[in-house]
Amino acid sequence: MTNLKIEFYLRLILIISLVAIISAYFIEYVLGHQPCNLCLIERIPYGLCIILITLNYFFKKKEKLIILLLILIFFFSFTISIYHLGIEQGLFKESGVCGLKDMTGIISKDEILKQLQEKTVSCKDVTFRIFGLSLTSINILLSLILVTLLTKIYISYEKNK
Repeated sequence: MTNLKIEFYLRLILIISLVAIISAYFIEYVLGHQPCNLCLIERIPYGLCIILITLNYFFKKKEKLIILLLILIFFFSFTISIYHLGIEQGLFKESGVCGLKDMTGIISKDEILKQLQEKTVSCKDVTFRIFGLSLTSINILLSLILVTLLTKIYISYEKNK
């Protein structure tokens, strides 16, 4: 790893996470591509990353712990994305997560029937691609890069401080 400070890498990871979240919402709300439930779950690590790196600016003494948490978060992201890709490629069956909807606000049977009639996006359907890659494939690559980078930062933490 070069002699760049940890702050630079954390800012870079923060920017990557912001771009990932903004891109996901742009694709959903501006371009009109509905995400499946696993796609929504794959956004969570980026949101957590933004929160943790922001907290890092207030609690500098916990920086090494925050880096370790980020490694775990992006490893989770990598794992979920691999599973999602397996569903897209037909290697795994869709799980119950793929068909779940938010039922917390439903009170009447009419609302339940209305929601059951709505079309849900299947986890195996790829509705958007960039350079021929599904967003899940891109998330696998990005998560793997971030886990690798964060692991290198963690291992050489004292040297690069």
